[in-house]
Amino acid sequence: MLSHAPEIRGRFAPSPTGSLHVGNARTALLAWLDVRSRGGLLAMRVEDLDGPRVRPGLEARILDELRWLGLDWDEGPDVGGPRGPYRQSERGAIHAAALDRLRGAGLAYPCFCSRAEIAQASQAPHLSDEGPRYPGTCRDLSRGEQARRAARRPPAWRFRVPDGPVSFRDRFHGECSFDVVATVGDFVVARADGVPAYQLAVAVDDAAMGVTDVLRGDDLLPSTARQLLIYRALGLPVPAFAHVPLVVGADGERLAKRHGDLSVGELRERGAAPAAVVGLLAAASGLAPPGARVMPADLVAGFRLEAVRRGPARVDGRSTIAP
Repeated sequence: MLSHAPEIRGRFAPSPTGSLHVGNARTALLAWLDVRSRGGLLAMRVEDLDGPRVRPGLEARILDELRWLGLDWDEGPDVGGPRGPYRQSERGAIHAAALDRLRGAGLAYPCFCSRAEIAQASQAPHLSDEGPRYPGTCRDLSRGEQARRAARRPPAWRFRVPDGPVSFRDRFHGECSFDVVATVGDFVVARADGVPAYQLAVAVDDAAMGVTDVLRGDDLLPSTARQLLIYRALGLPVPAFAHVPLVVGADGERLAKRHGDLSVGELRERGAAPAAVVGLLAAASGLAPPGARVMPADLVAGFRLEAVRRGPARVDGRSTIAP
């Protein structure tokens, strides 16, 4: 193991709402390699805020399968560390304090709209997976009107998005820019039931945990602009982001449950060797030749983020990985 450089702190943040997919495992592998190749530390944070979808026992299974693949971490729910808690559901006080700061600064306001009302009022198409663009219905309600509506319905809280594009440099894609006002509008930072939204929780937690480098999938690239707005509003240090292409099946479509046998657990139960699974993911990423059998430690010394294949990582779920 390389000696640790405290100035580099990465993280992997699985959600125990579904099995560890090979796409998730491949992101974890790249995040691990990116940090370890530069002598950094890695934290494991379980993102379990979506309570109804969290499945009992899945956290332990995911961590076990990541270790089976040869990945390790320096801090986490199972090993402890100075930046805990390492389960997002146990960090409520931190999230609440951040929301209070946004509200106190006038950067978050109560929203009483239902999803159906937003969909009916919105005219602009939405470019993410969160529904239609918010048209700003509750943005300028008077305090009296807010109080009247709050008596009938508990509000969600939305971030008051400033005009203009949000630009940043991604370590994989280079310069990126998103117009949050045009595509999303004022976004939710806390749900009506008090649970913090992903955008708020992930930004606050990464800053509180000292994360300097975030590597994740391309599907989260558009949300980075919203998180940057939260970092800036709260005066938090911004990590360096790298968004890598997603894993797709042999048909070129993004992996989903219909591909059947592409969870790490199922491959393990079929008798696949961890070196074969890691080799499959490394080959799909352009880091090893087809059919390679390697463990993460074998790839550290020669890893460079620029070497990761630019196109989607194609994995044939119909193929069998022999023991």
